[in-house]
Amino acid sequence: MRLLDTTRPVETPEGIELELRVAGPIVRALAWAIDFCIRILFYIVLLFLSTQLERLGNGLLLLSIFVLEWFYPVLFEVYRQGATPGKNALKIKVLHESGTPVDWSASMIRNLLRVVDFLPFSYGLGLIAMLINKDFKRIGDLAAGTIVVYQEEIPCLKNEKAWGDESALPMPIVLSLEEQQAIINFADRAQQLPPARAIELANIVTPLTGKTGEAGIKSLYQLANGLIGCQQPLSPSEHIALT
Repeated sequence: MRLLDTTRPVETPEGIELELRVAGPIVRALAWAIDFCIRILFYIVLLFLSTQLERLGNGLLLLSIFVLEWFYPVLFEVYRQGATPGKNALKIKVLHESGTPVDWSASMIRNLLRVVDFLPFSYGLGLIAMLINKDFKRIGDLAAGTIVVYQEEIPCLKNEKAWGDESALPMPIVLSLEEQQAIINFADRAQQLPPARAIELANIVTPLTGKTGEAGIKSLYQLANGLIGCQQPLSPSEHIALT
């Protein structure tokens, strides 16, 4: 019997090899049900408010339903790391096939094609597509190049020299793959370098970080952790154990 959840290895554009656990139809259906209930609650509130505004209220109600049905998942997927409240509750999220965060175009495509997935009723075509696809992709996912995976906590790189908070920060500009890999490699190895050498290397990219010295090193760690999408810091002993 085929398992409903599989592990898929992917290499991100940053050169990080990840193992993504693809979410099957059952957990995705439960996430959809949670999001549906949330939308129903909104509709009940909007219906109550619309009765106070008569004709104008009816128009606003219909407009609100349209916006919620089509843009509720898109906004959450783009601005909340690929997860609607339902997906977040079940610890799953939407990503590009490459493991990168989903963008506007991909999210719009996969959600607009829900109409096709819903045919002939109750997501019949979508379910069939998921069951015959090794990555459990519905038609919208196939068209958008997306997958739904379990959220995995990736530990952050942390320097034993304690240069401060090394929580993840987004990259302020677009860098090449080689440049991104260089930043990750620096964060992975800086603690093995003499402090003076680490500062010298960090100062080379001051135009990127806007900082020098230990503050520059801290910024590079934060950027590296943003590139690998980490969730929590590693202690020095944990990092040594992993490497």
